[in-house]
Amino acid sequence: MIIWLASYPKSGNTWIRSIISSLVYSDDGIFNFKLLKKIDQFPEKKYFKDFVKDFGNFNTIKNNWIIAQDKINLDNKIKIFKTHQGKYTVGKDNFTNDENTAAVIYIVRDPRNVVTSIKNHWGHKNIDESCDFILSERQWLTYNSQNANIKKNLLPDNSFPTLISSWSNHYNYWNKVEKNYLLIKYENLIQNPEEEFNKLVIYLENIINIKIDKKKIKNAIETSSFENLQSLEAQNKFDEGKTSKYGNKIRFFNLGKKNNWEKILQDNIKAKIEKNFIFEMKKLGYLN
Repeated sequence: MIIWLASYPKSGNTWIRSIISSLVYSDDGIFNFKLLKKIDQFPEKKYFKDFVKDFGNFNTIKNNWIIAQDKINLDNKIKIFKTHQGKYTVGKDNFTNDENTAAVIYIVRDPRNVVTSIKNHWGHKNIDESCDFILSERQWLTYNSQNANIKKNLLPDNSFPTLISSWSNHYNYWNKVEKNYLLIKYENLIQNPEEEFNKLVIYLENIINIKIDKKKIKNAIETSSFENLQSLEAQNKFDEGKTSKYGNKIRFFNLGKKNNWEKILQDNIKAKIEKNFIFEMKKLGYLN
């Protein structure tokens, strides 16, 4: 059975992976980037290689979403997977089902901050491109080798397509989960890390049936803080980083709490995002 760590891109998924891997897969709660390998990504080519020949063919991939998960779960053990795929039904094919899902941790972030983070990560020429990205209902991530490349509304033959759609669709479809669903707000993790850690600990202890002591929690809070992750990345200890098309290294852990839309986002982009996502943003407390 799978515990999904699901989020829209640049919403804190890798940060939550860091926290959970230090709590679940270390003896002392002290984080290092090698622990991230304990939490794999789905969908990914290796899980479909027995069923799919053309990895650019989304129809074939979606036909095998459940089959690939069935195979993963043959040993009846709990696994944790990161995903940016939306919990969509495309045609008659569901991304996942109750038989393969033990729980869902959904990480959400204010889209006004997501848009600026996406601009940095994928090196868009301007903020308008990043805004169009989170608004597009036909948005894809395509994975080539270990690097993610954005191809808007395009499925190149040599890539692995992941359907994310818009920020609101992604949140709404995962939010329909009724069983063992935990919502984590990126902003709460920054403002009240101990409270969010304790929430995660209680949740994980119930789902995985483990006991996490206070010392381990304290070590995990300290070593998986955004500042420490940023420092480790600066020491070249993070191998999931990305290089721009211009050859320069793009910082994965970039601004964190300094990414404040109120200070850096243009009024017209702010208004466009709020107009399109008003219902979800009010529900999540991002708008009054």
